[in-house]
Amino acid sequence: MVQLLATDTTTKEVLKWQGVHLIHFQGSACSQKTRIFLNLKGINWEPHPLNLATQENFEPWFLGINPRGLVPVLVHDGTVHIESNDILQYLEEYFPEPNLIPAALRDEITDSLQEEDNLHLDLRALTMRFVLPKFLAQKKLKSLAALDRDAGTIRGQKDTHKKIELNFWHDYAKQGITDDGARKSARRFHAVYKKLEQRLVGQSYLCGSEITLLDIAWFIYTHRLKEAGYPFAQQHPQTTVWYQTLLARPEFAKEVQSPPPLKMITAVLHLTQRLKKNTLCHVAGFADK
Repeated sequence: MVQLLATDTTTKEVLKWQGVHLIHFQGSACSQKTRIFLNLKGINWEPHPLNLATQENFEPWFLGINPRGLVPVLVHDGTVHIESNDILQYLEEYFPEPNLIPAALRDEITDSLQEEDNLHLDLRALTMRFVLPKFLAQKKLKSLAALDRDAGTIRGQKDTHKKIELNFWHDYAKQGITDDGARKSARRFHAVYKKLEQRLVGQSYLCGSEITLLDIAWFIYTHRLKEAGYPFAQQHPQTTVWYQTLLARPEFAKEVQSPPPLKMITAVLHLTQRLKKNTLCHVAGFADK
């Protein structure tokens, strides 16, 4: 688990925070996942919104907390935790009830969470191609320079993950998300959802009759992919029923509400893509729409 050392944290004020604090962004998929988990657990927590739209995550204050410039960040009684799946597993250990990672399923859930994490950049790519226009999503050069310049450490070591972030955003600035890149990402998701579809045959949730962390994680991906135009009803009907069941729960629904201006921007983007025949379905070859 990625718990930072006190020496990693140069924004020292957070080391004095007591209780459960979450630095997050409303539209961040990983933040949404964490908030739903906190809702289901009934954990009292203090929100600290960070505006990714204005690239506040590259400001020195936040880089002094998470040198990767990513949300969410959990601060619990002065200890700093980064990476959403690590945060959730930490919270599960500290707040064991209700149980969202049953002991008998721990290895299975851990493996599937790793599969989910491996697709994180694919989700980002499809978001940046089919949910947000490039003029809104692109990072400013000064923001990337601040990330590159920051000398923050992770557990006392230089962070190699930062290079992945920088490479993604520099490539995005140069060429956006290409048809080939989007197609590969969509097809990787299709392969995983075929397996999830089989898991849902004859049961309500991914691990049986009760909600687990696995449902939260894949719900968030499913919701974002639906926003991008992924054809779940056509390709994965069992998954569609499961998703609608979770979306009907307030603990889930309230955390994935998009603000009206963003809904309008995405709707205009989709209309333009339909006219040009380069929607997600067209690009991935799912259907002629």
